[in-house]
Amino acid sequence: MRLIECVPNFSEGRRTEVIDAIAAAITSADVYLLDYSADPDHNRCVFTFAGEPTSVAQAMFRGAEVAINQIDLSAHVGVHPRIGVVDVVPFVPLRNVAMSECVELARAFGAQAAQTFNIPVYAYGYAALRPERENLAYIRRGGLEYLRAMIASDPDKMPDWGPSVIGKAGAMVVGARGPLIAYNVFLSTDDVAIAKAIASNIRESGGGLKYVRALGLLVRGRAQVSMNIIDYRQTPLDLILQTLEDEARKYGVELAEGELIGLIPQAALNGAEISLLRLPETSRDPILETRVGAATGDYREILFQ
Repeated sequence: MRLIECVPNFSEGRRTEVIDAIAAAITSADVYLLDYSADPDHNRCVFTFAGEPTSVAQAMFRGAEVAINQIDLSAHVGVHPRIGVVDVVPFVPLRNVAMSECVELARAFGAQAAQTFNIPVYAYGYAALRPERENLAYIRRGGLEYLRAMIASDPDKMPDWGPSVIGKAGAMVVGARGPLIAYNVFLSTDDVAIAKAIASNIRESGGGLKYVRALGLLVRGRAQVSMNIIDYRQTPLDLILQTLEDEARKYGVELAEGELIGLIPQAALNGAEISLLRLPETSRDPILETRVGAATGDYREILFQ
């Protein structure tokens, strides 16, 4: 089986009827829905699905169509940064597919989405058409309002495809990448300033850990350090957790509950127990290979390029 993964982020975490409609659109194509989650504070939902490349692109297009028709970004409020209704669309090679094919798929999807939905689309990751846009944070820099003001006049903000205008759907960022772990940790405090300070200290851009992006947020009344771990092979999870504990101790707080958004490759645990992540006892098994195996019958470890 030729298998790729898609992990789109949509700017809707509150209206269950919209989230359900997006899920129904995605699963109307021949793909395996491996996981999805939604959070009202982030006001964001994240789906993880996999299948043959053509089917995955079809599923993503159907999900995007529903989201763009039902979500108005101008009325959107949430703590998570975003620039689009369909905010980010990554394609990830899993089995018997090269990264180069995901690059081609991402660029073709981006061009088609721009034309069909009449929205600005940017390419990132391995699919980036400009070197500086390999980093997703670079594209999002300044936020939605800055992008709205500058997209037509600043060459640095002009899209790779589509119009240089921000409407109610915002912009879309499409790319190809390796495995990413979206992991959040709640602190034993409601002081969001502490979460922001810890996030600033641990993220790569602040001189902290390489391949770690981090934000401090207030979620469900608790301070949260929200992280994207870009490459767990270069910066392992146990190092990240130990650094978080050390930083929390400086501010007189502790790490409380952990939260995964999406799935985690088996190798990322490096032989450690899943308890390392402090997930709630009610959490489903978050291992990527377990979910892929349950869907396809192939439980082998996924060897990322």
